[in-house]
Amino acid sequence: MTQFVRTTYLEIGFEEAGTADRPVAVLLHGWPDDVHCWDGVLPSLTDRYRLLMPHLRGHGATTFREKETPRSGQTAALAHDLLEFVRGLDLAEVLLVGHDWGARAGYAAAAVEPGLFRGLVAMSAGYASTDPDQPIGYELAQAYWYQWFVATQIGRRAFEEDRRGICRYLWRTWSPTWDFDGDEFDEAAEAWDNSDFAEVTANAYLQRWGEQPGSLEYDELDKQLAEQPGIAVPTMVLHGEQDRGDLPQTTADQERHFTAGYERRLLPGVGHFVPREAPAHTAAAIRDHDSG
Repeated sequence: MTQFVRTTYLEIGFEEAGTADRPVAVLLHGWPDDVHCWDGVLPSLTDRYRLLMPHLRGHGATTFREKETPRSGQTAALAHDLLEFVRGLDLAEVLLVGHDWGARAGYAAAAVEPGLFRGLVAMSAGYASTDPDQPIGYELAQAYWYQWFVATQIGRRAFEEDRRGICRYLWRTWSPTWDFDGDEFDEAAEAWDNSDFAEVTANAYLQRWGEQPGSLEYDELDKQLAEQPGIAVPTMVLHGEQDRGDLPQTTADQERHFTAGYERRLLPGVGHFVPREAPAHTAAAIRDHDSG
């Protein structure tokens, strides 16, 4: 049953599994995906953790409290949501697990509030790997085509009117060796029926590349993150060698940003959707990192 936490700007819906009196792990899904990305991971973790799985803004059961609130998708907004979720449930010593947008939110939250987290497991996205003021290789620019696409009217219309079509194409091309189940895709796609999905998506990428300003309510946090602060939380990164969405190069040579340790595991034959494609490896990595 979906539960809710009220934050400054959102009603954050979340799912819960595991054992209530065990250490807390927050599992934050990516884009375009939903909380069901963890379904294959949970059985190996339920006896060890209290597992909390929030719906990202613009996805699933999470809604904005006010219609006037900007539908920002910037990393600072995602991190702000995560921090308010943790505080709203009065959590401490959280093991944070994030995929894609969830990883970006995790990096940012751990960078500015390391005392809330005992560990971070991030997947399929690097820290400080996108900067509009720095040159970008053309191979990576090709992989990021959809992030430029939202800057056009036809791209915005695709995410408004054909979100299943374009997201199915992204799933297929980001994980070229993964033959995903149609029912699995359809279940995730229900989360994208959220009325704010397209606007949050467009803002996320326009703001990331400097084509649109960030929302003023996150200005201070955005300035902090622009300095690429070090992360004083033990961190493990999982990345599929076949990832064609966020290329594996985005998590390489990142050790300098992590003052409490950084371990990176490349997964052969795995594409972008690590929790779905390699749930056993994901669960084992979470347990290994938390016991180390």
